[in-house]
Amino acid sequence: MRTPPKRALVTGLAAAALALGSTVAATPAHAAACNGYVGLTFDDGPSSGNTPALLNALRQSGLRATMFNQGNNAAANPSQVRAQVSAGMWVGNHSYTHPHLVQQSQAQVESEISRTQQAIANGGGGTPRLFRPPYGETNATVRAAAAKYGLTQIIWDVDSQDWNGASVDAIVAANSRLGNGQIILMHEWPANTRAAIPRIAQTLAGKGLCAGMISPQTGRAVAPG
Repeated sequence: MRTPPKRALVTGLAAAALALGSTVAATPAHAAACNGYVGLTFDDGPSSGNTPALLNALRQSGLRATMFNQGNNAAANPSQVRAQVSAGMWVGNHSYTHPHLVQQSQAQVESEISRTQQAIANGGGGTPRLFRPPYGETNATVRAAAAKYGLTQIIWDVDSQDWNGASVDAIVAANSRLGNGQIILMHEWPANTRAAIPRIAQTLAGKGLCAGMISPQTGRAVAPG
C-alpha cells in the first residue's frame, strides 16, 4: 500500500531536482553567450521628456548603458538622474553647458566639469569617473582638467550619426559595427534612437556581444562589475 506513494515521491523529487538542475545550468550558459562587451552611450540628458522613454526601452531590451549627462540638465532634473541609476545605468560627466571646451581657459573648463560632478552627485548619481567632452573635442587643457577631478576621458569608436538625422536602420547598422571593447556615440533625444533599441539588442545578441560598463582604468567596455 505504501510503495506507490513512496515511488511517486521519489519520482517527484527527481523531477524537481532535474528542473532545478536545468535552471542552474541555464545561468552559466547565458553568461557564456557574452563573447565580448560593448559600451552603449547616450549623451545630453537627462530630461523629463526623453529620459523615461529611453530608460524604459533599455530595460525592456535588457540593455545597460552609460549616460553622459550635462550638468545643467542634471541640476534641472535630479529625479531623472536617480531614475538612470535605478534602471541600472552608469552616469558620466558631459560638461555643464555643452560648450566648445577647446576654446575655453583652464578655469572655465574646470568649472564646467566640477559643477557637473556636483549636479550629478546632488541628483543621486554618485561621483562620475568618466568624462566625455562635448563634440569629442579635447586638448591638453581639457585632459588636465578631467584628470584633476579623477575622470577618464571617453570618446567613441563608432558614431551612430543619430544627432545628424540618422534613420532607425542606420543607427542599428552603426551598432552592428561594434566589436569587443568598443564604444558607440548615441544621444537620448532622437526618437529614432529610442525606436532602434529593440533591434540594437537583437543585433548585439546575434554577435554574442553584451552591453557592458566602461572601465575607468582602460576606457574600454568590459563586463559589468
